[in-house]
Amino acid sequence: MLGAERTQVVIVGAGPAGLLLGHLLHLEGIDTIIVERRSQEYVEERVRAGVIEWGIANFLESSGVGTRMRAEGLVHHGIELRFEGVSHRIALSELYEGRAITVYGQQEVVKDLIALRQGYGAPLHFDAEVTSIEGHTTDHPTVRLTSDDGETSITADYVVGCDGSHGAAVGSVPPGYLRRYERVYPFSWLGILAEAPPTTEELIYCRHARGFALYSMRSPTRSRLYLGVRPDETLDAWPDDRIWEELVTRLATDHTADIGQGPIIERGITPMRSVVIAPMRYGRLLLAGDAAHIVPPTGAKGMNLAVADVRLLAPALAAALGDHDERLLKEYSDQSLRRVWRAEEFSTYMTQMLHPHPSDDFENGVQMARLRQVIESESTARSLARNYVNLSSV
Repeated sequence: MLGAERTQVVIVGAGPAGLLLGHLLHLEGIDTIIVERRSQEYVEERVRAGVIEWGIANFLESSGVGTRMRAEGLVHHGIELRFEGVSHRIALSELYEGRAITVYGQQEVVKDLIALRQGYGAPLHFDAEVTSIEGHTTDHPTVRLTSDDGETSITADYVVGCDGSHGAAVGSVPPGYLRRYERVYPFSWLGILAEAPPTTEELIYCRHARGFALYSMRSPTRSRLYLGVRPDETLDAWPDDRIWEELVTRLATDHTADIGQGPIIERGITPMRSVVIAPMRYGRLLLAGDAAHIVPPTGAKGMNLAVADVRLLAPALAAALGDHDERLLKEYSDQSLRRVWRAEEFSTYMTQMLHPHPSDDFENGVQMARLRQVIESESTARSLARNYVNLSSV
């Protein structure tokens, strides 16, 4: 990749949003180039959330992306809420029309999409740093980038930013046009991936006086677990023994066995925040996925929202490029943002309900009241199940 190139759509970012959009546009016969500043190895091994909603899983399958997901993904019909040392099952499928979630790692979706794109030979460039995006309000915006091969400019009909809320796409928009809504929470998540067979069949969300915990799984041999920690915590303060001891303490009940333990093969600390950037368009630059919104992972909505964005954006771009009809593109931002704010509300609800506040006892009392309402009120449980299983499909 060197010199000047021309395509119909440049996609910045090779996460789920960018890769899936490229695949959907390929199915429409539209030429795309995807550029990603990280290496392929980094992108494929970047562990993120793995809960896929019922409608999103169906969409991935119908788009030709779901073969391995259906074969290897774990279908869950419920989740557990644990607090005060007692476990309460929320029967998602019974509460919401027999529908279920699928647990399948985001990095596995990314691997599937990369394999598809490379299989049909569409351009996908890793280790390519975008240095500027120009001409947003012209008919042919230009993306300039640098890589080991040198400097390149790509002129397109549209540019789609899927490279995060601090990425080159958002950063290229003139100041004052986009509004950034943000909330930072007073805790972070310490996440581990362990070579430990799951000892439970469903995800466990736990509110303990010492902090939040989440037990999830990635495969029959690997478990994914999280601890709520202070935002100033570092990994140096959390050796393996301390992590397992804290997980056992928080997840314990009088009626459950100890959780399975094993070698920790990956760990990291993730700040908890919510971000919405609006509008999701500036001229011929469109935003999707984490470039437009970030949700705290408690609600399991991040990848689902990214897929829902491009499910709208792909036919809108196809109409604009094929029929010169921009009506769907003009509606894209407003339609996506209505769903995004719903997901932010649900994710905030789950986050505030399950993370003990470090200094506000009134807030902690409200949290306990919310948890009790979920297990005592069928209508509240139904609302939680509906939002957890299929919110992004609305």
